[in-house]
Amino acid sequence: MPWEKQFDRKDALDRAMTAFWARGYEATSMQDLVECTGVNRASLYATFGDKRDLFLAALKHYDETRRRLKLDDLQAGYPPLEAIRQLFLGFASSASEKGRNPGCFLINTALELAPHDAEIRQFVALTQKEIEAFFARMIKEGRAQGAIPPNVRPTETARGLLASLIGLIVLTRSRPEKLLLDGVIEDAMKRLK
Repeated sequence: MPWEKQFDRKDALDRAMTAFWARGYEATSMQDLVECTGVNRASLYATFGDKRDLFLAALKHYDETRRRLKLDDLQAGYPPLEAIRQLFLGFASSASEKGRNPGCFLINTALELAPHDAEIRQFVALTQKEIEAFFARMIKEGRAQGAIPPNVRPTETARGLLASLIGLIVLTRSRPEKLLLDGVIEDAMKRLK
């Protein structure tokens, strides 16, 4: 009779994602992962592979369950200009919440691992391109609706918004000062006038 896994793979991946997101790759040991998932080491290895494989699975899980869903929800729930504003506000508001702000798992990974791991760098770059494409879509839709002036160039402005968003996310971890974060958002939104 084949051995059956006695744990929920998605739940274990959620827990591993949370651990890596909070501590980073290097600071999260396999023992930390065993403890936070409640899954023994052999089962983690059998299911996910080594620590790096589990990290990459957790990063992709974050991308699917957090980033992509967030952009889809914003696009479906708000007019274009407000969807862009809400994306920025969502990150800024997390900085004011009590407790440690984990930032964005993708940006944390970009800073920690992308310089040293080509596969992770490519994945993070792809997610950034998708955020840039979200901005460009919102700008085009906003222009078509008359909410964004026709002289605002979608591609160039989307790149600037991406840079502002990444900067904002980093600042939420290092300088979570409300006036500073509000200023970054205000400056980013001026690109759309």
